[in-house]
Amino acid sequence: MESLTFRHTTKKPLPGSVPSAITGVVASGNLEILLERVLPPDACEVAIETPIAGYGDVWEAVVADFVARAQPGGLRISINDGGARPDTVSLRLLQGARLMEA
Repeated sequence: MESLTFRHTTKKPLPGSVPSAITGVVASGNLEILLERVLPPDACEVAIETPIAGYGDVWEAVVADFVARAQPGGLRISINDGGARPDTVSLRLLQGARLMEA
């Protein structure tokens, strides 16, 4: 198992008032993501647990792209990976942000 954590400063908080959301199902060979609105409005932290080591650079790029696109200020995001591809990770992150905006 590899554990990765990325911290970013955002330009604004993610809109909405939903306190938490979950997307994905790790048992499907995909991943599950828990998003929680618990950080300061200009902070985002993404913690990843993955069984596949050596892809830290890929995870870092996917997370940085998500933060730039969604500006998820205020969120702590926990990812339990089951071997998902980068495009699936990006999709699930954006789905989670959309759920939090409701």
